[in-house]
Amino acid sequence: MDIPSVEQIIKEDVEFLRHCPNKDHCAACEESVCVMVASVADFPTAYGHFTIVGFVNNKDNKDHIMIIKGDTGDGENVLLRIHSACLTGDALGSLRCDCGPQLHHALERIEKEGRGVVLYHQAEGRGIGLVNKLRAYALQDAGYDTYDANVMLGFPPDARDYEIPAAMLRKIGVKSVRLLTNNPEKVAELELYGIQVSERVPHELPPHAHDREYLKTKKERFGHLLDLDHGRE
Repeated sequence: MDIPSVEQIIKEDVEFLRHCPNKDHCAACEESVCVMVASVADFPTAYGHFTIVGFVNNKDNKDHIMIIKGDTGDGENVLLRIHSACLTGDALGSLRCDCGPQLHHALERIEKEGRGVVLYHQAEGRGIGLVNKLRAYALQDAGYDTYDANVMLGFPPDARDYEIPAAMLRKIGVKSVRLLTNNPEKVAELELYGIQVSERVPHELPPHAHDREYLKTKKERFGHLLDLDHGRE
């Protein structure tokens, strides 16, 4: 059986959405999980030349995207970064976290490899949203770490769910990945939803004065695999 190309999948999904009775109002969809490609465009960036793909789904009312380099081919061992949205770090250059540098470094690595995906997951603040993340910032200013700040606001320490990212990957034919992450929980979550992680690729950047405590909390309370002396002279 021929494996459809990403281009074929995109064309078929865009055509399907034209005739779908719900159009982009996916919350009305009665399917248990429905993930569809809604748009695709050429995407030159400062980090390399990619294709950007927009998705809609019937579960969370969020606009997740993929930034794709090359052809996913047989879908095996695709270099992947699932990057949780971080407006403060990705766009505004916050030094309170390592999110912006991690995103940019992932794009550079995938460009260099010539094949891979950055899945931009709209899960700000480990899933609690932008405004609540800023509330957590205020609690951190008062001395709480990122784990306790989320809990004090009434949320789990990490409220993210990877069902939709896994469905997005399956949609474009990805079966197994080399996952750029320091988070073993992300590996377990992807495999729970049917995406094999053939390799965890460390994705650590040197800490600095502003994010060292944040990274220490990641290591000690969230179980991330980090060497906090990395890059220290």
